[in-house]
Amino acid sequence: MRDPFSVLLVEDEAPKRDHVERFLLGEFDSQNLLISGCKSVSSAIEYFEHGTSDVLLLDMSLPTFDIAERETGGRPQAFGGIEVLRALDYSGHIIPTIVLTGYEAFVDDSGTMNLDELTCDLTEEFPDFIDRVIHYSASHQRWKIDLKDAIKAIFKRRVL
Repeated sequence: MRDPFSVLLVEDEAPKRDHVERFLLGEFDSQNLLISGCKSVSSAIEYFEHGTSDVLLLDMSLPTFDIAERETGGRPQAFGGIEVLRALDYSGHIIPTIVLTGYEAFVDDSGTMNLDELTCDLTEEFPDFIDRVIHYSASHQRWKIDLKDAIKAIFKRRVL
């Protein structure tokens, strides 16, 4: 029997995390799908120090540390997901990654960056990791179609 297909969902916002998890469990055989979760840059990096997954679903905007009661979780990072990818790259882990972000644009030192520009930058810096960048919107369905297609493609590569 094949091991379950494992997904690490790195997302700090509970409503989005729950929505994505419910979608995945509804679309894929929950007996063969194992979803783990992290809520910050540091917890995602720590996760990969002790294990791995078949696919990484990664938010771009993450706090430095997990947010506990009456804590802020450290400095919010608009590009916290990139720190996770850099740590993976440094450690030698190569994990197919789907960026699932609620933002359509990001502000960096050089100005505003849209999703197409982010996709190009991520693909250039992490060619072995980035599978797709998807815009998440709770009010639209497109992200579900894109995410389902991306995970199916990664699963097929795993089987081959």
